[in-house]
Amino acid sequence: MTDPKAATLALLERRAPGATICPSEVARVIAEDWRSAMPAVHEAIDELVSDGLMQLSWKGQLLGTRSGPYRIRRLDDD
Repeated sequence: MTDPKAATLALLERRAPGATICPSEVARVIAEDWRSAMPAVHEAIDELVSDGLMQLSWKGQLLGTRSGPYRIRRLDDD
C-alpha cells in the first residue's frame, strides 16, 4: 500500500487550485481493495488537517472535523 498522505498530496497537486478530491480517490490509488484502505486514508487526512495542510468541506460548506461524507482541498488554495 502506498502512503495515503503522499497519494493525497500528489492527487491535489494535479488539480486546479481550489479543486477538491474525494477520500475514495486516494484509497483507489493506494490499494486494489480501496474500501479496506479507507481507515488509513481517513487517518492520513486527519493528520494533514491537523498539520494545517488540508481543509475539509461538503457541498461547499467548510467542516471543522471529518464527519460523514467530505471533500479534501489544499489549505493554501484560497
